[in-house]
Formats: sequence, structure tokens, C-alpha cells
Amino acid sequence: MTRWLERIGRAAGRAAGQAVFLAACAVAWGMGPARAGDEPGRFDFWVLSLSWSPSYCEAQGDQRRDQQCARPFAFVVHGLWPQYDRGYPRNCPDSAGRLPDRLIRDQLDIFPAFGLVIHEWRSHGTCSGLTPADYFKATRKAFDKIIVPADYQAPREPRMVDVKAVEEAFLAANKDLDRNEIAISCDDRRLREVQICFSKDLSQFRACPEVDRKACRRDRVYMPAIRAR
Repeated sequence: MTRWLERIGRAAGRAAGQAVFLAACAVAWGMGPARAGDEPGRFDFWVLSLSWSPSYCEAQGDQRRDQQCARPFAFVVHGLWPQYDRGYPRNCPDSAGRLPDRLIRDQLDIFPAFGLVIHEWRSHGTCSGLTPADYFKATRKAFDKIIVPADYQAPREPRMVDVKAVEEAFLAANKDLDRNEIAISCDDRRLREVQICFSKDLSQFRACPEVDRKACRRDRVYMPAIRAR
């Protein structure tokens, strides 16, 4: 019985640690502080966050033995986040219940992990005012609007990249995108995410000064190569 309780405790600790890590990332990667009294559907715009999977794996995923890190992912969807002009809603009331396994599996061509799909619904999708199916349709719609520049689709060798050059490449590949509608994020040495802001109806890109203020301030960052199959 004691060993069983210890195993349960360790599992709960890992889950809690991952939740804390994801919440910290949300703040560090361009999202302002959450606000009390958030209501589903009441927000100003969306942020689509595309994560460079090899950087996540090198920084955290390998230590967790995350299955994501055994696959040759490049840019993947971290999430589609409802945002206020200042701050963001989070963990809104949810009447949808457990997400169907089939719905989760249907997202795994753009999300890297089963658990991330669930986390993004609970933390952000619940504030969208949409059903789970419609929230993930919206996520895919936003993702499909973005062209990842050829140089950043599947690099086989690690390299240092100029942060401004990464932004310029996305601007060149996405003709309607302006520099005040995109932000590049990094940690202390790696390229981490590209965040792109959309209007609430996803019909157009949208300026997002609060997100941009928290963008990477380094001139150059490391970009790990995609993992081998």
C-alpha cells in the first residue's frame, strides 16, 4: 500500500509540475496576466502560438521522456489563445465534459501530443465561447492561414539564426502579415515560438502590442535541428 501511494504521489507531482510549466510559458511567451471573472466568448483577439518542437525537447521534453521528442516535428501548434487587449482569460467554466478521444486524435497532425490538446482546451478553449469541436476547427483554420518559410520547415542541421531574419521570413511568406502582428519568442538561448495575432473572427491578422512587447530581445538565438525519425 505504501509503495502504491508513493507512485500515485509521484504521478500527481509530475502532472502538477507540467501544469505549472505550461502556465509559466503562457506568461513568458507573450500572454499577459489572467483576470478574475473571465466569461467564455468575451475576449478581443486570438494569438496562434507555433512552437519550435526541437527547442522544447532540448529544454524540457527530453528530461520528461516526452514521446513528442522521438518524432521529427518542426513548428507545431502550442495553442490558439483568446486574448484581451491587456491580459487574457483562462480556465473558464466548462460544461463540455471529457473530450472525446477521436476529437483529440484528429488534432495530432498539428498538435504534438495528446495531453497538450486536452490542456489547451481546458486552459484556453473553454474561454473561446465555442464547443470543443468548433474551437479546434478554429485552431486549424488559423494554422492553415500561416505559411512557414521554407528555410524553417525542416532544417536537418542546428544553427544560429537572426531573430529579425526569422520575423522577416514569416512576413515575406505571409503577404498580409505586418510586423506589429507577429512576435518571436525565445528562452535564454533558443528560438521557442512564433506568435501571430488574429482578429476575433479569424478573417485577418491583427496588431497586438502587448504580445509584441514581450517578444525576444536577443539578436541571435540557437535553432536545434528537427529530430531524426
